[in-house]
Amino acid sequence: MSHYFENDSKLKSEEKLIFCKVYDKEYKFYVDNGVFSKKGLDFGTRTLLESLDLEKITGNVLDLGCGYGPIGIILALNTNANIDMIDINKRSLKLANKNAVLNNVKVNIFESNMYEKINKKYDYIITNPPIRVGKKILYEILENAKHYLNENGHMICVIHKDQGAKTVVKMLEKHYLVKILNKNKGFYIIDSKNN
Repeated sequence: MSHYFENDSKLKSEEKLIFCKVYDKEYKFYVDNGVFSKKGLDFGTRTLLESLDLEKITGNVLDLGCGYGPIGIILALNTNANIDMIDINKRSLKLANKNAVLNNVKVNIFESNMYEKINKKYDYIITNPPIRVGKKILYEILENAKHYLNENGHMICVIHKDQGAKTVVKMLEKHYLVKILNKNKGFYIIDSKNN
């Protein structure tokens, strides 16, 4: 089984167009094999997006592990923030670029293994993190976000309780001021503020 964070060139491409509704608006995206949630916008990402206070999302925003681009693109369409989107999966990046054009938004999309190519600080890092990378790498992603956040910047992520949300919250509390923005069908939306 190929995971969506691997670059598997042997995986057959079967691009298709999906439609979804967030904030009572319709969006469309191209998805493909080898990219997270190819059946459509997953419930965790939708819950994350709908838990955000859009009026507060300003300044520089990083969509970490952007996949085909729903978080960054939907935020670009609904806020005035400057959006950077990163992923390690080349197929994801290709789709994210295609979806930015499809949705007529200006976003900055580039390849980066975690924070490897990041050379600035953000007001928000927003992510549906790649759980399948395992606990060690997942915790690195979440802990190290603080080095790329401005003072009082926020990292907002979604994690399901069956994937260790409560343990993640305890770990994050050692590094951030943590607030649960929402809980929906086992998904925790966790806001970690840099202090």
